[in-house]
Amino acid sequence: MIQVAAIPLTRFCAAVFEAAGTPADVAATVADSLVYADLRGVESHGVLRMEIYLRRIGEGLVDPRAEPVLAEDGGATLLLDGRNNFGAHVGRRALRLGLERARAHGVAAVGVRRSNHFGTAAYFAEAAAREGCGAIVVSNASQTMPPHGGLRPFMGTNPFALAFPTGDGAPFVLDMATSQVARGKIIAAAKRGDSIPPGWAIDAEGRPTTDAEAALDGAVLPLGGPKGSGLSMGIDILAGVLTGAGFGPTVNNMYENWRDPQDVGHFFILIDIGRFGSLGAFAARIGQYMAWLKAEPRADGVKEILHAGEYEHRLAEERLRIGIPLPDGLVRDLIRLGERSGVAWPTAATESAAHHAA
Repeated sequence: MIQVAAIPLTRFCAAVFEAAGTPADVAATVADSLVYADLRGVESHGVLRMEIYLRRIGEGLVDPRAEPVLAEDGGATLLLDGRNNFGAHVGRRALRLGLERARAHGVAAVGVRRSNHFGTAAYFAEAAAREGCGAIVVSNASQTMPPHGGLRPFMGTNPFALAFPTGDGAPFVLDMATSQVARGKIIAAAKRGDSIPPGWAIDAEGRPTTDAEAALDGAVLPLGGPKGSGLSMGIDILAGVLTGAGFGPTVNNMYENWRDPQDVGHFFILIDIGRFGSLGAFAARIGQYMAWLKAEPRADGVKEILHAGEYEHRLAEERLRIGIPLPDGLVRDLIRLGERSGVAWPTAATESAAHHAA
C-alpha cells in the first residue's frame, strides 16, 4: 500500500477529468466524491472508479457538459433531469435544490432521472446533515442482485443513506447497500486477486462462491434475504419507477453496456430540523441519545459502541492527517491515466503522506 495525501490526490483526479473535457466545477465535484469515499474507507467507491468513469466519457456515454435541468417544479417536490452528466454532479445539484426548498417548505423531495453512478450516498447525506438538515438519499443501480429466491440478477444493490447532525460530534450517517455487500467490494477484491467471504455472492449457475471473479459473473445476494430484496425494490420504485428513470432491467450496467447511457435514478428527501423545534433543542436531545448509547453495556472485547458513520468519520480525520492507503497497482493505474491526459502524478503527495505516517 502507498500512502497518498488527500488534497493533492483530489486535485490530480480533477485535472485528469478536466483533460477529458469535463468542466472544472464538475471535475472538482466528481474527484471530491471519489476521494471522500477513500477517506472513509469505502474503497469500492473511491478513486478505483476513475478508469471506468473516464472510459464512459470517452465512449460518449456520459456528457459532463450537459447541465441538469428541472423537468417538474411543485415547490416542495422537484424532478431533476440529469441529462446524463456525472452522478456526483447531478446529485450535488439535486441536494442544493432540495436544501433550498426544505428551508422554504420544511421538507423537500427531489427525484432524479437520466443520471449515472453517483458514488456513495453518504456524500450527499452527510453534506445535508452539516447544513442542519435530516436527509434520506437513495439510488437505484444496474442488475447485480437477484430477488430473494431468484437465481439471476434482476435489480441493483440499491443504496440507502440516512443522516442527521449530532451537534459537535460526527454526524449520524447510515449508508448501506441492500445487498450483503456493495458490489464494488467484490470488484476491489477481484482486482487484488483476493477471495470473498462465503454468503456474499453466487456464481453464474446460482451456486455459492468465494471466487471474486466468479461472483462478478454471477450475482451478489440481498441483505437479510427477503428484507434486503424488498428494500431494494422499494428504492427502485422511488428512484426509478416514480422519477421516470431506468428501473430493474432497464438501468444499464456501466461496466458492460457500451451502447447506452445508464439512466440511473436517485431520490432525495431533505428535512429542515428547525421546523420541528429549535436546532439547539434537537442537538441537546440527540446528544442525550448518544450519551445513553455510549453508556450501554458492551459485549466482551468491545471498547466502545459507535453510532452509524462514527467509525468512518474518525477514519477520514486520520487519513486527512496521514494520507490514504492505496494499493500499489491502483497508484500505477492512476499514474498511467494521468500520463495519457498529460497530468503529472503529484509525487509530493506520496512523500508528504509518508512523512506524516512516520
